[in-house]
Amino acid sequence: MSFTKTLINQTPVWAKLNLHQRTTQYLQMRDLFDNNPHRFDEMSEVLGGFLFDYSKNRITEDTLNLLIELANTAGLSEQMQKMRLGEKINISENRAALHIANRLPENAELLMNNENIVPKIQAELKRALSFAEKVRQGSLKTFSGEPFEYVVNIGIGGSDLGVRACAYALRKYQNSNIKVHFVANVDRADLDATLAEIDIEKTLFIVSSKSFTTPETLINANTARQLLLNRLPEKAVRQHFIAISNNIQAACDFGIAPDHIFQLQEWVGGRYSATSVIGLPLMIAVGEKHFRQFLAGANQMDEHFFTAEFRHNMPVLAGLIGVWYNTFYRSHSHAIIPYAHDLRRFPAHIQQLDMESNGKKVSQYGEYLDFDTGSIIWGEEGVNCQHAFFQLLHQGTRLVPADFIVVVGDKNDIHQQTLVANALAQTRALMAGKKDSETLQELAHLSAIKRDEILPQKRFDGNQPTNTILLDELNPFNLGKLLAFYEHKTFVQAAIWGINPFDQWGVEYGKALARDIYPKLSNSCETNYDSSTNGLIAFYHHCA
Repeated sequence: MSFTKTLINQTPVWAKLNLHQRTTQYLQMRDLFDNNPHRFDEMSEVLGGFLFDYSKNRITEDTLNLLIELANTAGLSEQMQKMRLGEKINISENRAALHIANRLPENAELLMNNENIVPKIQAELKRALSFAEKVRQGSLKTFSGEPFEYVVNIGIGGSDLGVRACAYALRKYQNSNIKVHFVANVDRADLDATLAEIDIEKTLFIVSSKSFTTPETLINANTARQLLLNRLPEKAVRQHFIAISNNIQAACDFGIAPDHIFQLQEWVGGRYSATSVIGLPLMIAVGEKHFRQFLAGANQMDEHFFTAEFRHNMPVLAGLIGVWYNTFYRSHSHAIIPYAHDLRRFPAHIQQLDMESNGKKVSQYGEYLDFDTGSIIWGEEGVNCQHAFFQLLHQGTRLVPADFIVVVGDKNDIHQQTLVANALAQTRALMAGKKDSETLQELAHLSAIKRDEILPQKRFDGNQPTNTILLDELNPFNLGKLLAFYEHKTFVQAAIWGINPFDQWGVEYGKALARDIYPKLSNSCETNYDSSTNGLIAFYHHCA
């Protein structure tokens, strides 16, 4: 018998939130600030060197109370504890979702099937960290007996985006003797661009694939393998390739030595895996001390998430505010804007994390949902994007909530001061806008007719919502907190909407279709797809 849960939009609090949105949608944030000088103090939270300011949102204390009531109605606390205890909350795949276990302290206990799994996790982590240190110190040698100078991670999606974003973010902490590269796209240009920057005989290749069946990753890995064997004998593969996977046999069949295979547990989803052994490229880049700080930061945010009351819980508040805009305001786009060049790939990771997790229209129990779920996540680094898409944020027709991620950094550096000044100015401008009286003063030299023409074009209504995450510095500990913050925010939204954020059947279906079409590109046999696909394949053969 299938179990059906009452959909959240059929509950009384849902109706109350709909009514509340209609009655408060014309509130101006600048008035909320003017009427309450303590608004920032009441709507911001601090965790060490990590500050979350959510005061520049179209919310009141009543809004927060209703959203927290929504969370309680959805059973958020119970779902959080189920995840923490390792219950199989990934219902469709009958798995736990225990990425949080990878950053537990060594002396922690987490029981699964009456067995404490922490020692096993720690043992694999120590194996990976020890291996990374050998690469860093040069004691692990190439086939020709020299230290490795290059590391190339071959993966895609969850085996690439998260760890790549983190490696970029911690550039200042990296070992200058080893250059870490990432290849993901099956487009040969991606691999070729990386190969042009390395000496393949001094390169360690990491094949990151949970299943070790991902076509794009295996094609790139096999190409790299063949290029290596064009210069070195077959046995060199055992020294130049390692694997991170849950499919140990497939990695061995590829030719990778068993002691060069690191096991990724089935209960770690790819997009949640940067703090697992998938983080091996980051371990090699920054070393054991900094990687453990990264894990400790993630664990601190985990503990905050699981223990803080909702009214002061950063990921819970962020998730509830996300639901407020996406579902009740029907604002379907959310921008992630890091004012830090080293965080430039972070929006891409959050895009995958959020959209692959919550881009679903069916509940975890199979009911179709008649309300909006996952947001469209996008973004770019500041201040570059101020000269690109900010025009739409300021004066466009759409409501686009945005997260500004700002690093304090060196207060005496003019570059950093300018960067921070721009970020804070933009959040203020988006919130407060610009009064017509100010603009009219600027236009006083023009005729009345011209002023009437220009004024609407220079009008800044403001009232555009933003969150600001302020980090005292971009270090491994804060990066771990930032990563875990967004992981938990994603989970909170899923829990409210009643969906499973840990599967990705839409992605899997696209892969299956690609496997079916691929043989049709190798020969000009007749195809029986739709006329568009048939025509495109025919044109492909004509061009080949």
